[in-house]
Amino acid sequence: MQVILLEKVVNLGDLGDVVRVRSGYARNYLIPQKMARRATPDALKEFEARRAELEQAQAEKLAAAQAQAEKLNGITVAIPQKAGVDGRLFGSVTSMDIVRAIERDGLGTIEKSKVRMPDGALKAVGEYPVQVALHPDVVAELTIDVQGEVAS
Repeated sequence: MQVILLEKVVNLGDLGDVVRVRSGYARNYLIPQKMARRATPDALKEFEARRAELEQAQAEKLAAAQAQAEKLNGITVAIPQKAGVDGRLFGSVTSMDIVRAIERDGLGTIEKSKVRMPDGALKAVGEYPVQVALHPDVVAELTIDVQGEVAS
């Protein structure tokens, strides 16, 4: 299925690109998320008429993401968790825990799907680098400090 992208999509294309994707990906993800539209002649004409408006909206999203990235870059977020004497956690620190800690510290709101944890959930006490993809072009790097609370 051919779709016209209404915003930049990672590994797919930029605003206004007409790309061929699998029909399920288009129907179930791109079109409901308002990231794309079916590429019909009428849709292409309408897109060209709205192109400036869509580019302005994308520029505003990029500016907001860069502003939030400046707040997040290089900071350390502490997350206390119950741990055994050997430093292993009872449970783990997930992307949802990281989102809650960022909101708790007043650093803004982000979606849990934007948190990138290369090694999966954190299962031990220590400091770990984590990336937050705020926009396809903006990635903030922060440190998560998992602090152990000894369970009694």
